[in-house]
Amino acid sequence: MPRILWAMPDPARPSGFPNPVAGTALEPLFARFHIDFRPADPQPSWARVAAATAVALVGSLAADAVLVAAGKAVFPGTDHFAHFQFGDYAKLTVIGVLIACVAWPVVTRVSTRPRWVFLRAAVVVTAVLLLPDVYLLIRGESARGVLVLMTMHFAIGVVTYNALIRIAPAGEAPSGAGEPTTDG
Repeated sequence: MPRILWAMPDPARPSGFPNPVAGTALEPLFARFHIDFRPADPQPSWARVAAATAVALVGSLAADAVLVAAGKAVFPGTDHFAHFQFGDYAKLTVIGVLIACVAWPVVTRVSTRPRWVFLRAAVVVTAVLLLPDVYLLIRGESARGVLVLMTMHFAIGVVTYNALIRIAPAGEAPSGAGEPTTDG
């Protein structure tokens, strides 16, 4: 007999909402990645998320500008590299940071270990975002210029992750509270 997933809230679940993957083939996978559909307690306030977003945007754009200036200084042949134009990298930086800043409160609501989940998601997303840079290399763009672009991705990830978890922190489940003690 199929199990009804949304029938009654589980009183043992602090969120009051049932786990939508409970009893399905996805449950072990979600559990492995600490997606337990129990909000971290306490949740970051919207004001703190907004402040963290502002810091992440300003910090990421500043890191981009510093890296572009350093790239031009270290690799003089990249002075006219098209992707070093502020408008070119700024719009992509802003879009990426805003997506990450929207994702953070979502992650805090679906996991009791949001920093664990968010760090790993940030690493995966950063790796995926390097693919367009690899494409630029394949197209014959300046390897030195592309190296700077790749470095910018890492800087944006570090700035954004730290702004969110430090300015808009969410609670974490204590170690040993029904989950593995290793981060593996």
